[in-house]
Amino acid sequence: MSLPSAAQEALGAFQQAGSWEQRARLLMQWGERLAPLLDAQRSETQRVHGCESQVWLVAEVQDGHWQFRAASDARLIRGLLAVLLARVNGLSSSELQALDLADWFAQLGLSRQLSPSRSNGLNAVLQRMRELAVSRPT
Repeated sequence: MSLPSAAQEALGAFQQAGSWEQRARLLMQWGERLAPLLDAQRSETQRVHGCESQVWLVAEVQDGHWQFRAASDARLIRGLLAVLLARVNGLSSSELQALDLADWFAQLGLSRQLSPSRSNGLNAVLQRMRELAVSRPT
């Protein structure tokens, strides 16, 4: 499975970061790239359960490919969401089902710094994406 261009950009940037501090700064910068959600999109319907922080997820299908937007009340989580979106946006439903989240964060050099609760939260976000993809297959 080839990487979307945004994922290639993320991979290049994070692989060049030599330390956790540099990766944490990069995460904050990536988090600032997230387009803000409208207040109406920050509803209970869009909220992802299973995250300690509040996370909202909005999805749409364009030409058979998924486009997600997300927001969080936590800065570090926004960064993690941004690199997750870089990896999943543009995928088909079947590619989304096959995505190995742990492998993606390992490639970015972030897996060791993911606490169990953050890891569980990101898995909850991916699970919600997969549920949406099953309910509205491409």
